[in-house]
Parts: sequence; C-alpha cells; structure tokens
Amino acid sequence: MNIKDTNDWLYTISPKKKMVALNFKEIWRYRDLLILFVKRDVITLYKQTVLGPIWYIVQPLITSVIFTIIFNGIASIEIGNDVHPFLFNLAGITIWNYFAECLKGTSDSFKKNQNIFSKVYFPRVIMPLTTVTSALLKFGIQFLIFIGFYIYFSSSGQSGTIDISSIWLFPVLVVLMGLLGLGLGMVISSMTTKYRDLTFLVSFGVQLLMYISAVMYPIDIAIDKISNNFPKTSTIINPLIENNPLAGVVETFRYVFFSQGELSLNRIIITTIISAVIALVGLVIFNRTEKSFIDTV
Repeated sequence: MNIKDTNDWLYTISPKKKMVALNFKEIWRYRDLLILFVKRDVITLYKQTVLGPIWYIVQPLITSVIFTIIFNGIASIEIGNDVHPFLFNLAGITIWNYFAECLKGTSDSFKKNQNIFSKVYFPRVIMPLTTVTSALLKFGIQFLIFIGFYIYFSSSGQSGTIDISSIWLFPVLVVLMGLLGLGLGMVISSMTTKYRDLTFLVSFGVQLLMYISAVMYPIDIAIDKISNNFPKTSTIINPLIENNPLAGVVETFRYVFFSQGELSLNRIIITTIISAVIALVGLVIFNRTEKSFIDTV
C-alpha cells in the first residue's frame, strides 16, 4: 500500500509554532462558516422573544431617557444649547453599545463553544470575529435610529451641526471600538478557561467602565466638576477619564455629529496605537490558550 505524499493533501492541519499565527488565507477559506455563525447569532438570539429585533431599538432609547432624566435633569449636567440632551446621550450610548457587545460576546468564546472546538477543526479566531461582525449589524440598526432622531431634532435646531471635515473619522471610530472590544474580550476569554468567575465580572465591569468613558457627559465639564467638587480625588479620576481611549472615541464621535467638544488628532493616534496593541496582545494570548484550553474547560 502506497503512502500518499503530504504534498498531495488539499489541507494540512499542524500545530502552530509561531506566537502569533493568524493565517488570513485560512480565515478567508472559512468565510462561509463565519457568515453562517453570524446568521446564527443574529437570528437565534431573539428567535423566541416577544419583541424580537425591536430590542435592538428599545434598549438604547430607554437608556437614553434614563440618562437624560438622571444626569441632565437631576444632576444638571450641561451639554450646551445646540444639542438636545436625549440626542447627546443617544450618541454616546450608540457607539458605546458596539464596544460592550464585542467585549461581552468575545469574553466567553472558549467556554461557550467548547463543544464545537472539541469535535471539529476550524480557525478558532472565527468565533470572536463572528461576535464582532454580528455586533456590527446591531450597531447599524441602532445607528439608523440615532440618525432618525438626529433629523427630527435638527428641525428644531437642537442637533448641532455635522463637521464635514471630520466625517471620515466615523468608520475609524467604529473600527477602534471593535478592536478594543475584540482584544479585551479575547484576553478575558482566555482567562475564563481557568477562572470561571471572571465571566460574572464582565457585565459589572462594563457598567463601571461606562462611567469613566464619557458616555453621558462631556469630558471637559466632567473634569471641571470633579476638580471643583472633589479636589482630593481629582488627581486619580481625571487622568482615568482623560487618558481613557474609550472616552476619546465617544467624545470624537459626538464632535463629528454635533461639532461640540474637542477634536484631538493626537488622541485619535494614541487610541489607534492602544487599540492595535490590545488587539495584538489579545490575539497572542488567544492563540496560546487555544492549544491547551480543552484540557482545562
């Protein structure tokens, strides 16, 4: 019996020897599987719900109303006269939700898909990419809702003005949010193979992170109020807000559509570098974990 030469095989599955082994050709080869998983996530998530995809719309609207009442009504946070507080909050929540969906969805990739991973081979990074892609569809729906309210408030002069010269930053900001959520999610997913209780901390951590990411307030106003009312803690809190890459993305997103706040290209460059580093670190840890995770989950 002749042994078939390895050069005649269509595909060869071998252990990854490199620390970062992201084979784009292999991922492209499994693009149909990626599309299939995206369809599964979008369709089955709300398949047996009463409102179905309407939850994509209800969640940011209710959250925006609550933030408007609490932060702009009770706490009297000023955002300027040109933008309605509800629209201001909706903008922050819309871009923030994409990051939150990416982070929470990828943070349990190993745990949620352990049965599939143990039975069939495919590039494991397909699962985090599936989450980021399906979350992008949800973001698209919520962004259309934001545009609808933007047009509505523009009729009464409460929508600010779109900065045409910086509109090109919009897709960049979405990509940055996706990279940050993907990178952090892969790190957490790798850690949950050994420490299961980290899964319960993700949702809580995302909520805390939102409060230092300028989702419901302008950065400059928050820094002024903290410095005036809490001078002892301002040296700790203010740097967390100013140097938070998520806060920079949210602030820039609102500047693009409202022309309010501060547009700092240096902040965008730093955020891009941080996002790329986090995504790379997450990929390295994810690749190292996938080799032996099945023994620990």
